[in-house]
Amino acid sequence: MPDSTPPGPPPGPRDPGDAWAIGPDGTKAWGRFGAAGLLVDDGAGRVLLQHRVEWSHHGGTWGIPGGARHQHEAAVTAALRESAEEAGVPDDAVDLRHTALLDLGFWTYTTVVGRASRPFEPVIADRESLALSWIPIDQVDALPLHPGFGASWPALRAVVTTTPHVVVDAANVVGSTPDGWWKDRAGAASRLLSSVTALAADGVEASLLDLPFARWWPRWTVVLEGEARAASDPEARATADPQARAAAVDVVRALGPGDDAIVEAARRAGDAGDGPVVVVTADRELRARVEASGAVVRGPGWLREQTDARSRLPH
Repeated sequence: MPDSTPPGPPPGPRDPGDAWAIGPDGTKAWGRFGAAGLLVDDGAGRVLLQHRVEWSHHGGTWGIPGGARHQHEAAVTAALRESAEEAGVPDDAVDLRHTALLDLGFWTYTTVVGRASRPFEPVIADRESLALSWIPIDQVDALPLHPGFGASWPALRAVVTTTPHVVVDAANVVGSTPDGWWKDRAGAASRLLSSVTALAADGVEASLLDLPFARWWPRWTVVLEGEARAASDPEARATADPQARAAAVDVVRALGPGDDAIVEAARRAGDAGDGPVVVVTADRELRARVEASGAVVRGPGWLREQTDARSRLPH
């Protein structure tokens, strides 16, 4: 431990969330409003871990940067704030992948999992770390792990390279709702792109992708054909916000048959190692073609139910 690192918790004013939550049986957990942490991999087989200072809870063990959530603070926001405060993780260097939720009833811990979008070196930014290191994934089990992280690590490790990808047959999805879309195909496609972009920022419930944990942020590709190719691009988002970056939707404006472009998009996603690859369409012939490449198919209702549910939420 560096000589410049004094013992004890940091001085100064503390947030109301920086307190113990106590369960009905007397169990204590740090974070009055719950807690969150960030598990980030570098895309080259390493994850960023923190060697916890001795005075902290379970001091001397290795875990992920994280801590108590502030009141009304979203878990993703808390995990990124804590990782910046403790490890100097740049807020523009992490792409969201998924979240895992531990719910004890009186307290929750959310593990936010991401991948580094660019190389960075961690920096000990406060007094809660003895060390910060990029640890090869196959060496993590050899460390004395924080009990909570140690219990969750096997399941987290099993999906560390999982990258779901959703390919949307825009013509089929738009055409599934008789709302007068045929009067303005480009306008209808623009509205679909806006809805998909918002959904991409919010993420998708894990069960809808047949994946474990709580919520995932897939890659998204929307294929436009015919007059719909004139649709407006989704609104640009600030790159410093990881949920905004997750909302970056790839728009393919097919010069030929839209079905061919969809099949090609699904094939490229699979070749890149993405999976599961989900194609949203009700076209039977197209379904057979994309399933032959290993993709799974969901009908337009699968997408519409998510966008409709999101539109009913307060914003």
